[in-house]
Amino acid sequence: MRTGLLTVFLALSTAVPSALVQSAVTTGAGAQATDGASLFAEHCAGCHNGSVPRAPHFITFNMMSPESLLAVMNEGAMQRQAAHLSTVQRTAVAAFLSGSSTSSPAAVLMCDESVTNALSAVGSEWTGWGGNQYNHRYVSASADAIGKAELESLTLKWAFAYPGATRARSQPLVHSGSVFVGSQDGAVYALDLESGCAHWVYQAGAEVRNGPSIIDDVENDAPLLVFGDFDARVHGVNARTGQRVWLTDISTHPDATITGSVKVSGQRIYVPLSSSEWATAADPGYTCCTFRGSVAALDVSTGKLLWNSFVIPEQPADTGEPNVHGAKRLGPSGAPVWNTPSIDTKRGLLYVGTGEAYTSPASTSSDAVIAMRLSDGKLMWRKQLLAGDAWNMACFIGGGGNCPEENGPDLDIGAATILWQTDDSELLLVGQKSGDVYGLDLDKQGDVVWHRKLGRGGFAGGVHWGMATNGDKLFAPIADTDFLGLAKGEPFPGMHALNPLTGVTDWYTRAEDTCRDEAKPACDPGMSAAPTSTSELVFAGGFDGLLRAYDSNDGKVLWEFNTFDTFPAVNGDIARGGSIESDGPVLSNGHLLVNSGYLFGSRMPGNALLVFAPSERPAEELASE
Repeated sequence: MRTGLLTVFLALSTAVPSALVQSAVTTGAGAQATDGASLFAEHCAGCHNGSVPRAPHFITFNMMSPESLLAVMNEGAMQRQAAHLSTVQRTAVAAFLSGSSTSSPAAVLMCDESVTNALSAVGSEWTGWGGNQYNHRYVSASADAIGKAELESLTLKWAFAYPGATRARSQPLVHSGSVFVGSQDGAVYALDLESGCAHWVYQAGAEVRNGPSIIDDVENDAPLLVFGDFDARVHGVNARTGQRVWLTDISTHPDATITGSVKVSGQRIYVPLSSSEWATAADPGYTCCTFRGSVAALDVSTGKLLWNSFVIPEQPADTGEPNVHGAKRLGPSGAPVWNTPSIDTKRGLLYVGTGEAYTSPASTSSDAVIAMRLSDGKLMWRKQLLAGDAWNMACFIGGGGNCPEENGPDLDIGAATILWQTDDSELLLVGQKSGDVYGLDLDKQGDVVWHRKLGRGGFAGGVHWGMATNGDKLFAPIADTDFLGLAKGEPFPGMHALNPLTGVTDWYTRAEDTCRDEAKPACDPGMSAAPTSTSELVFAGGFDGLLRAYDSNDGKVLWEFNTFDTFPAVNGDIARGGSIESDGPVLSNGHLLVNSGYLFGSRMPGNALLVFAPSERPAEELASE
């Protein structure tokens, strides 16, 4: 940490206690300043001094490049908050925070060969985020999964540095020797699995933070790569050439975005829609709120929108009770869909979980499981697992009049639902940020068959982004991070294995706290990213950057790698690891892939895609390094 920079910040931040509210109305001499330190103190320090848990702490900014900071202000999450600053002022703030001036990002190493013409989605075990249409996140031995025998020689094969990035959250898709993955600056790459060179690079025009899916497209005679971007557009791209086939804007709201990955089933693409309005609501003059979560269906060949079904059927209406600043308050609103649908072709349904309401009173569709008909999107049933959860960013800001009366607790169902089946039983397995896990009856409109409380929960989980099953066990990572210092009860961070039929805990392995090291200023042992399982192993990563392989039978940690480090990257840059968040490890063709780095709240930034494989060198030679 640059001690001089920290000293300046501490002095400035104590003098400006409510900068975000001030930044919405500041004019005059202060707005004309071009000194980065002064601008930061006036417009940013009130949120980034540790008082707002979802806002990255100042101590993390010196790990970022000025380009990435500018991108956040120009077209990212802080675009609205920085809109009143000039280009010169934003550049000054970025330079002050990063401690360096802007420069060009490192180039990407291009391959000599193009993607193989044999590329096909047929026969691929994983064609998207959840592995299959049920979201099992399971890799069989026939897919050349890494087993216990390979762990001893498992080493880093190559690293890729996402240019100018501070987070790496698009889950890679490995297919026919290529790695397809999106990035923070909107570039989507087709990387060679063996070497890391790029066969092609496609520019989406906005951040791609979900994992791509692939499908054979008979109409266009080539496999189609499908993914969403931050501006709520869905891209269909020729997987061989990287050329756009179609582009469909499905935004229904200015703040709409796509966080969860699309799910392809048959000749349709099902797309979850979330939003950033929870952050926009921090502006006390903003009319809050008008977004409603939804799922859209598109045609594979053309990208044509077939239907878009809202989880809250009624339009938000004026409540007649403006906030203390006079801005209108509307409702019901919110219930974003953060997760990838699971598909039930037997019943002709898809299932998604929803997030919190944005305004009072909280909608009955918030923090709920929603069942929609595949054919037309009709809402068939909903099962609310937590009532009365209404929250937005104004609740963290003093004087932010848009905070609902409920004030949280913001315990979304952010994890994808899992459709679990045996010859005798079928259940929908659901994890929630509250730390609760459920088994729901699909034939009784989501009636609870079993319910287990695994952790105390929090806005980063409990169960956050996903679970996995190998058929015999359900693997649920728990974060239990306490950003506010208000959590009650004992935390249970780590990996939990449950019986899917009964919910009874088979084993639990606590994530040990490795965050006492001063080199990890924004660290936590909690586990939020989705895991991936095999018949023998479970692979998962944590906020602390540790990637682990567990024995699926007893939970013993058999292999561990610290991704919080720097690695020479195949594209000539330095790959920097950090927190493992959102998307989890991927197994394919005898390789283990994971993204490391996630600047958001109190998590550690980074820009690394790390690819591991068993080494052919003797184990004793590896141990001597």
